[in-house]
Amino acid sequence: MSLIPHLINGELLSDSARTADVFNPSTGQAIHKVPLADRATIQQAIDAASAAYPAWRKTPAAKRAQVMFRFKQLLEQNESRIAQLISEEHGKTLEDAAGELKRGIENVEFACAAPEILKGEYSRNVGPNIDAWSDFQPLGVVAGITPFNFPAMVPLWMYPLAIVCGNCFILKPSERDPSSTLLIAQLLLEAGLPKGVLSVVHGDKAAVDALIEAPQVKALSFVGSTPIAEYIYAEGTRRGKRVQALGGAKNHAVLMPDADLDNAVSALMGAAYGSCGERCMAISVAVCVGDQVADALVSKLVPQIKALKIGAGTSCGLDMGPLVTGQHRDKVSGYIEDGVAAGASLIVDGRGLSVAGNEEGFFLGGCLFDRVTPEMRIYKEEIFGPVLCVVRVNSLEEAMQLINDHEYGNGTCIFTRDGEAARLFCDEIEVGMVGVNVPLPVPVAYHSFGGWKRSLFGDLHAYGPDGVRFYTRRKAITQRWPQRASHEASQFAFPSL
Repeated sequence: MSLIPHLINGELLSDSARTADVFNPSTGQAIHKVPLADRATIQQAIDAASAAYPAWRKTPAAKRAQVMFRFKQLLEQNESRIAQLISEEHGKTLEDAAGELKRGIENVEFACAAPEILKGEYSRNVGPNIDAWSDFQPLGVVAGITPFNFPAMVPLWMYPLAIVCGNCFILKPSERDPSSTLLIAQLLLEAGLPKGVLSVVHGDKAAVDALIEAPQVKALSFVGSTPIAEYIYAEGTRRGKRVQALGGAKNHAVLMPDADLDNAVSALMGAAYGSCGERCMAISVAVCVGDQVADALVSKLVPQIKALKIGAGTSCGLDMGPLVTGQHRDKVSGYIEDGVAAGASLIVDGRGLSVAGNEEGFFLGGCLFDRVTPEMRIYKEEIFGPVLCVVRVNSLEEAMQLINDHEYGNGTCIFTRDGEAARLFCDEIEVGMVGVNVPLPVPVAYHSFGGWKRSLFGDLHAYGPDGVRFYTRRKAITQRWPQRASHEASQFAFPSL
């Protein structure tokens, strides 16, 4: 069984004192081992980044961008290879893996604009012979901790932008599916990135704590569950670090009586069951305004859920693959049992699914609950699986109150033909990302991604303009060159222009 190494200072290394198994979720078999970094390994990556930083921060932004242009080309040339690795270790379909990579490449494209996005502000003659400007300078050594569900895209939210801003980056990817992440980092080195500017270290909580506690690490980016996001934010900011920590979600889709129901059903199928629901933007609650809408929605969803094509993610033409681990499959099954016990109507039960030839895989079919209420655990908590809950309300106002009362505020959407209803929804809903007839309103790379409430800890969202602000700090400079012939008396009052 092969060992997936760390990538530190341009070299593949392994500290194999502790390792974890990497599984193929479609077969249920361990296919690799991954080392779990100790503090010495983390420090080795930090030292390499610290050594590379002085030269990299002085590298012109245009030259940094040229590395990203070559990186983008290499990612596109290796798309099928990367998608295959994602599918083998995560379980998502090849088409979904390729789509994830494409969204990640969009962030590399944004990073290619480094000379433009890093331009400061300049004002001439703000006072007699006085000029002023703002400069956006890198932080130094920064780190990112990324989740299993997007091993290509989420790291690409972080380090391309951090690096073109002049920082050196240490990435701690999920230990569940690290191969594609490592390959992508190697492609960036192939594109001409100097050694030490990017390192990849595998690990668990011990590695995370080492990054949090290291004084040389100036900022932390995180995407994952809310409890861990809150922990990283609290521990990082307590040590004076800049932190953006994106947490969990419970995303609602509101269906109005005037919605185009066929289009809404098609959208919900992909949004709820794509990638087995293992997405922080997955729609897990359909809020139907009126029983007539709910009855029609359920009747249209049931045959489509039962017809989902499920199998090994590396096969073609599938709708869903397996869940990432057997433990996670059992956790999702526990939520289903809890929903039944709480009195929700389980309309479609995906438990017990067996895929011929892959009987040991971590499979779970699509599940649908109706008549779910806000008091139920399946409503309150993020399930992160192929489970859609239907909640019935009597008005748009009731639907909005339901969403606004929830602890999470990551994403939401409304299906309607009514512009007034859509405008009210967009204005008053307390959620960070909103779609109108768009079920997964993930912002494009030149905007920024992030939720509200307990879905985000920190002031700045991921990637886009907020990402530039997160990975840089502003320096305001006021400069004066007195004329040779002039001489002014000392001023003891506070200076004014």
